[in-house]
Amino acid sequence: MADPASPATVLIVEDEDEVRAFARDVLEMGGYAVLEAPSAARALEIGEAHTVAIDLLVTDVLMPGMTGPELARRLRARRPALRVLCMSGYPESVDRRAGGEKGWNGWLEKPFSPDEMLAKVRDCLTR
Repeated sequence: MADPASPATVLIVEDEDEVRAFARDVLEMGGYAVLEAPSAARALEIGEAHTVAIDLLVTDVLMPGMTGPELARRLRARRPALRVLCMSGYPESVDRRAGGEKGWNGWLEKPFSPDEMLAKVRDCLTR
């Protein structure tokens, strides 16, 4: 995790603009430094270009081009300490019990409240 004196850095990956903007605003109000990407491809570019630690990936599970769990695997190849919080509005399409096997540290069901999101983020970062 980041230096305790600096905020944790969270990369949010969500293809729906409104959901991504809401999540960004919630995270910034929670004191986190936020990077954002509208696609997995853009998130991989950010992961390559960003030189400081990214502490947490918050990613939609189902996105065009690449799933959130696949994105997490690819980012962790270069950033093994990266924590992952997956989110979805279609929870029946994903076996959430397999999260540990699939490499994520938490699950957030959409729609979510600011308090729910911040609690899940804190849990992922401190667990």
